[in-house]
Amino acid sequence: MDTSFYKSFMSEEIRDEGRAKGQAESILLVLEARGIDLPDETREKITSCDDPQLLRWWLSRAATATTIEEVLTGE
Repeated sequence: MDTSFYKSFMSEEIRDEGRAKGQAESILLVLEARGIDLPDETREKITSCDDPQLLRWWLSRAATATTIEEVLTGE
């Protein structure tokens, strides 16, 4: 069985996209659970982000923030 695809750049890119999508969904879930309202444009900003470090930072901020501005401040 040829496993070269699983080691390819394209395969890695697909995995990265999946990770980013999962992080974005986690951010939205935390914000929803905390009762923080999200305008549609902010929701789109989070779900379209593909920077894993930024998403991780937003997720950690979402755990303690009381407003969406606190989550996204200092990008």
